[in-house]
Amino acid sequence: MATDPLLRQGPDSTDLVLRAGPAGPAWNALTSAGPALFTPLALGVPTLLVAFWMALAGARASTVFVVVGVIAGLEYLIGWPALAFSRARDILRVEFAPAGVPASLRLVRAAGPDDWLPVKTLREVRLTHKVVEPYQGDHKPAVSTLALELVLQGVRERLALPFVGDPQRLADALETLLGPAGVVVELRTERSTRDRPQPNSGWTSGGSASVGSGGG
Repeated sequence: MATDPLLRQGPDSTDLVLRAGPAGPAWNALTSAGPALFTPLALGVPTLLVAFWMALAGARASTVFVVVGVIAGLEYLIGWPALAFSRARDILRVEFAPAGVPASLRLVRAAGPDDWLPVKTLREVRLTHKVVEPYQGDHKPAVSTLALELVLQGVRERLALPFVGDPQRLADALETLLGPAGVVVELRTERSTRDRPQPNSGWTSGGSASVGSGGG
């Protein structure tokens, strides 16, 4: 039985949910339409250069606006399928079936689900919990991230997990689910301290240069 928020048990499968929502080529293309609007912004420099040279050549302002609009539209039409293609392999969830003692698994990607595989294809599940703690005197809270690595037969899938709680709880739930199939579940925690900001070089009030050193 699923005991972690990321594990959702249904009548036919237990799903490790990484990102909620439907999957499929049409849905992937639809959800890529909005982010693709940033493509003309990312390519704004060459577009502005074209407008600048047209203005220097004496083109009318209305002509420049039309050309810039056409270029931006073409950039969007190119960026949309390119973004959809790059996101097509993103993993949304991992399905284990049947729900109780799984014998099969499949990866559900943004473009749709992969084929079902025997659960023995999954050799190991590795969870890496990284904690960046504040330095002494730092008022910002610690930051935690959780990464998942699926060691499949002949391939490794690495992805970030939404951090919603106790990593040990998720590891225990996965071990309960996959342990009977002989899948090893490993949790590793890595801790580090946030770097202390270094003082910038500046000029003293007397006009002489002083260089700050980052003493620890």
